[in-house]
Amino acid sequence: MLRNLLVFGVIAGVIVGAPMLIMTLASGGKTLFEGGMVLGYAIMLVALSTVFIAIKRQRDVDGGGVIRFWPALGLGLGITLVAGVFYVGCWELAQAISGVDFPTVYAQGTLARMKADGASAAELAATAAEMKTFAVMYANPLYRIPMTLVEILPVGLLVSLVSAALLRNSRFLPARRLAA
Repeated sequence: MLRNLLVFGVIAGVIVGAPMLIMTLASGGKTLFEGGMVLGYAIMLVALSTVFIAIKRQRDVDGGGVIRFWPALGLGLGITLVAGVFYVGCWELAQAISGVDFPTVYAQGTLARMKADGASAAELAATAAEMKTFAVMYANPLYRIPMTLVEILPVGLLVSLVSAALLRNSRFLPARRLAA
């Protein structure tokens, strides 16, 4: 099971980390764009589909067609954690290489959207103050790294729960038997 966890975790990590790294570097430090969050979570979902594949493989190949819910969930969460480490590592690497100042870019985007929506000067000032506080906290890796990890963990938890619940039933997508 550990081998499956590591292999599929690394695959998921590369799938989720590489596009983020490439897009951040290609954007020249402007990390926010319209639809970026949707694209990011879609990539996470694609990457974490390896959880389903790994649990099915564990059930059909290594488990003789049977896997219980808790071991399946543990495998899925382990893969999520490995993918999360890659995700965080790629984000840190992208920031280091590109020199992106994420808090500033985020604040500018947020304030621009608020202005477009007709926010008052008081609301803009309050948000700008919050963004300055966020920038100070984000500079601390002990804040930034867990915050980045928390972006991918809920997706992995959901995929792991659904995959474990479905695949604990040996009649769901049963292993194909080769004809002799």
